[in-house]
Amino acid sequence: MNNFLVPIDFSETSRNAARYAAYISTLVPDAHLILYNVFDSLEYGSDSSPLATDEEEDAGRKAIMELALESVRTEISPITSARITLVAEESHRFLDTLEKYVNNNNIQLIVMGITGATRLGQIFMGSNTLNLIKRGTVPVIIVPPHAHSESAKNVMLLTDFQDIENTIPLQTVKSVLDMFKPRLHIVNVDHEHYVQVTEEYKTERAKLEGLLKDYSPEFYFIRLFDFMDAINQFVVDNKIDLILTFPRKHSFLSNIFKTTNTTQLAYHSYVPIVAIHA
Repeated sequence: MNNFLVPIDFSETSRNAARYAAYISTLVPDAHLILYNVFDSLEYGSDSSPLATDEEEDAGRKAIMELALESVRTEISPITSARITLVAEESHRFLDTLEKYVNNNNIQLIVMGITGATRLGQIFMGSNTLNLIKRGTVPVIIVPPHAHSESAKNVMLLTDFQDIENTIPLQTVKSVLDMFKPRLHIVNVDHEHYVQVTEEYKTERAKLEGLLKDYSPEFYFIRLFDFMDAINQFVVDNKIDLILTFPRKHSFLSNIFKTTNTTQLAYHSYVPIVAIHA
């Protein structure tokens, strides 16, 4: 069973992530979608101190959340024949609660939007997505607000070809590739030698080619000084459906998620990003 967890805050962004998860579930045998909501049952007084609530009130809130999740299931059910499970959990610690669920329920992928329903929600959802990636429990597919891809035929793997045996989590990468069976495009993003191909680069490329030989990888070289434009153009030219990256080792990931720059890839790309913790 391939279990995909989709955190839902009922924003359009999270609904879009659910739709995307439904589409990719059609590509994966035995896919199972879990629509997951964490709600805070606490009520607060005028001084912002938490007020006590009883079990009946908590049960009522959970029922409301489950009913709202049902509306999302109704929306995406025509897309996929995969089983769709609804889970609503009470907690004021979103990431800890989600991580515990992931660890206890054999989750293979988390599919998550990057922004929420309101400006505050954008900060909250974006922050949670990035913090979830940092924890590195399982791969996280980040679905940009306007992503509409329905396939995973072409996957781009970004790497700087530096110490690839220790910076690329090979088994996790293989699990994602085995899941979707795409055409694999490996793109070098080294910022130091630009157009010069060094001996170190050749050595690391040969290693990676050997490690991923079962996937017949194709290799490309991109200059970093115009990284965003180059990546976006590569995505278009090669019909890329997913971008694989490793946030611990790639400084560019922090640039991708700068909300102050509206041209950044994660917020304006039509291509979801698979973040795999190295």
